[in-house]
Amino acid sequence: MLAELSIKNFAIIEDLSISFEKGLTVLTGETGAGKSIIIDAIHLLVGGRGSAEFVRHGEEKAVIQGLFQLDDPNHPVYVRAYDFGIDIEEGMVILRRDISRSGKSVCRINGKLVTIATLREIGSTLVDIHGQHEHQELMDETRHLPLLDQFGAEEINPSLEEYSQVFRRYEQTLHKLKLLSENDQQTAHRLDLIQFQLDEIQNANLKPNEDEELAEEKRRLGNFEKVFEAIQTGYNALKGEQKGLDWIGMVMGSLEDAAALDSNFKELSDSVSNSFYLLEDVAHALRNELDVLEYDPQRLNDIEDRLNEINQLKRKYGKTIIEILEYAAKIEEEIETLQNKETHIGELEKELSSIKKDLILEAKQLTEIRHKWAEKLTKLIHKELKELYMEKTIFEIRFESEPHHFAKNGVDHVEFYISTNPGEPLKPLSKVASGGELSRIMLALKSIFSKHQGVTSIIFDEVDTGVSGRVAQSIAEKIYKVAIGSQVLCISHLPQVAAMADTHLFIAKLIKGGRTKTSVTSLKTGEKIKEIGRMISGTEITDLTKKHAEELLQIAGKIKLK
Repeated sequence: MLAELSIKNFAIIEDLSISFEKGLTVLTGETGAGKSIIIDAIHLLVGGRGSAEFVRHGEEKAVIQGLFQLDDPNHPVYVRAYDFGIDIEEGMVILRRDISRSGKSVCRINGKLVTIATLREIGSTLVDIHGQHEHQELMDETRHLPLLDQFGAEEINPSLEEYSQVFRRYEQTLHKLKLLSENDQQTAHRLDLIQFQLDEIQNANLKPNEDEELAEEKRRLGNFEKVFEAIQTGYNALKGEQKGLDWIGMVMGSLEDAAALDSNFKELSDSVSNSFYLLEDVAHALRNELDVLEYDPQRLNDIEDRLNEINQLKRKYGKTIIEILEYAAKIEEEIETLQNKETHIGELEKELSSIKKDLILEAKQLTEIRHKWAEKLTKLIHKELKELYMEKTIFEIRFESEPHHFAKNGVDHVEFYISTNPGEPLKPLSKVASGGELSRIMLALKSIFSKHQGVTSIIFDEVDTGVSGRVAQSIAEKIYKVAIGSQVLCISHLPQVAAMADTHLFIAKLIKGGRTKTSVTSLKTGEKIKEIGRMISGTEITDLTKKHAEELLQIAGKIKLK
């Protein structure tokens, strides 16, 4: 769950820290007090689009931080975090986002700098935000198939993956066939180009790691004079009159005489003798090196020319010699294919026909599974809508499948149809439902889908717009049921929803020092009654209003005990 939220210099919020609890937290307050700004901050924290406009006037940057506590050791965020090299200790995830006046963002997860894309990927496993834009999403028929697939993911996803594997083979084969079926002029141009490239690579007679070996030889030749001088100095120090070996020879002779007279010096004598003969071998080796060392300026030029040739090929065909040779093998195969185009076209057509048969079978199986889950989803939605006083509503998931029109997600086009009034025909959801009906349909879907998602927190941003009376009460109960299995944060103007809250946060706007600020207060029982009363009647709170508010809280208490 989202345990702590810290917001600094964000819009009208100067400095705000909020602690959240499990269950249902309702945020209420006057319009413009900053309720939606808090949700906006959470949205940005989990990877939403940022802007310099969010930075409080006169400040350099806005900072948003959130602490998430994970109770489930199998939460999907662990897998995502591991993929990005992010450590999670003691079940805690800390997200941070800084937005500067220039609009640039700096994102961190558990102290590690990440991209906005990574923040968004991790954030999607922690928070699910639903607001008015979700109504628009529900009106978009292209979103209906993903919603169905999400609902039946346990069976649909494996089938979709099998279909996708065959579909990728189908697309690759179709692409090859299309290239081969191009007109003769295009084929001839392509053949001339890749034949020239192959000749250029083959004429270079490249060898694996040749560039590395040449670079090492170039380095040695470049240091020839220094190496020669160092070896010669070493040899001269060992050989010649009054040089190193002469003095060590004198030491050896003296110690041999001493050892002949006193055996205690035998070990020292042997040690010096061994050293003398070793150094004598070194001197001979240095002499041999001096005899064979020869500086060849032409060889250095040859190496330079060869490396330039290799680098030219790298710029055209690959970053390494291995990549260049792999490219040569690839185009050599393509040349053979183009030169025997008709034969290969026939083979590809047979292969495509075989793949297409497999694809039709996979698509058919996927469609059948989707139909099965569509029936389950339809039954559950009818059940949920009945509890939301839409018992006369008929909901239907319609399929339009084109068996030979293959797409990435299958051959199915899915659209939600609805009839909210008895006797009226079913029509597309986007053309029938009112704002209040859309709120209830969306909440019905959310009630169902929340059981299939692993998100830590669900946020409802004024999803109860356009409803009142007993419908408002049913929505309040539905949101509370979602909160039993997940932490739910809800902005609402409905007193019925506020009464169901486990935690009630009051958002207020005040002016201090000539600047507007936002404050958050966790309400006690007496304060809850007053705020719910304000939500019922407006600014003037009468004894009757308070009594009504107390009654709502009592009703909510009884519902929670069920």
